[in-house]
Amino acid sequence: MTLVERRRPARLRVGSRVAVVAPAGPVPPELLDAGVALLRSWGLRVEVGRHVREQHAGFDYLAGGDASRGADLQRAWCDPNVDAVFCARGGYGCLRMLDHVDWAVMAQAPPKVFAGSSDITALHDAFAAHLDVVTLFSPMIGTAALIDDPVAQEHLRLSLFEPEAVSVLTRPGAQTLVSGHATGVTVGGNASLVVSALGAHDAPPPPHGGIVLLEDVTEEPYRLDRIITQLLRAGWFDAVAGIALGSWTSCGDLSQVRELMVDRLGGLGVPIVWELGFGHCERQLTVPLGVAAELDADAATLTVKAPALR
Repeated sequence: MTLVERRRPARLRVGSRVAVVAPAGPVPPELLDAGVALLRSWGLRVEVGRHVREQHAGFDYLAGGDASRGADLQRAWCDPNVDAVFCARGGYGCLRMLDHVDWAVMAQAPPKVFAGSSDITALHDAFAAHLDVVTLFSPMIGTAALIDDPVAQEHLRLSLFEPEAVSVLTRPGAQTLVSGHATGVTVGGNASLVVSALGAHDAPPPPHGGIVLLEDVTEEPYRLDRIITQLLRAGWFDAVAGIALGSWTSCGDLSQVRELMVDRLGGLGVPIVWELGFGHCERQLTVPLGVAAELDADAATLTVKAPALR
C-alpha cells in the first residue's frame, strides 16, 4: 500500500506548553538544564517528565526503568494542555519501552508535535503505526548537538514556529548519487533502528512510494552493508520513490560509505541524494516525517510540499 500523509499537529506559539521526556539514554544534567533554558528563551512553558533525571538501577545506559520512561511519554502525550513532546536525547532504550505504552490510549489524544532523532527512530515508527501523526526528526534538547550549534537551534525553532520558512532542505556539500526527481511521503531515520523494526508485530509496512531518509553513527562500513542488505532482502526498498541520505558520523571512511550506498542502492533506479544534512552532524536539519515532499536529486534538495505543522 502506498504511503499517505499523516495528520499534522498545530505549530507552536509563544506561550505553548511543552514536555521533555527521556525515552532512551540518561541525560547529562547540565545539557538538560541548558536545553530547557533554550526552549524557555523561545517563549515556551516547559515541564520536565518525572523520571527524566533518573538512571536505570541495573543498566547505566538507560534513563530510568522501562515502565517509568513509557509512563512519562504517555502522560505527556495524553495531557490536553501539552502542545509538544521533546525527547531529551537518544542512545538506546526506546525499543525496550514500546510495550510499556498503551498505544490505544495514546491514539485518543489529538495530534501534537513530537521531536527527536537517533534512537527515537523507534518511536517515530511507532507514532506512524499507531497514531498516524507527522513527527519531527530533529536535534534533541539535552545534547551538545543542539546546545552548542546555533544553526541547528534556529532550524528547529523555525520548524516549530514557522515551518513554511524551512520547506527546502539542503546543505553545502550535498551531492547527487543517482539523478532524477521523485515525490512521496517522508519516512525513515536512523538506519540501525529502521532495520531493528523488521519482524515486529507492530512494524510499519515497507515504505511503498515513500521518500526514505537514512543516517547513522558509529557503524563501520561492513555493518552498514549488513543493515542495508537486510532491508533490501526484506523487500523494504522494493517500491520506494527516492532516497535521501544524511550524515554518517564516525562510520569510517566516508568515501567507502558513499561507494557502499551506490553499490547497494544504486541499482534501485530511484533518485538518491548524499549527505543532505540531517542526523548526527553539525548544523543538523530538522526533517518532518509523514509529509509529502519532492526529492530533486540533481539539485540535492528535499522540498516539503506543505508546512509540516498547521
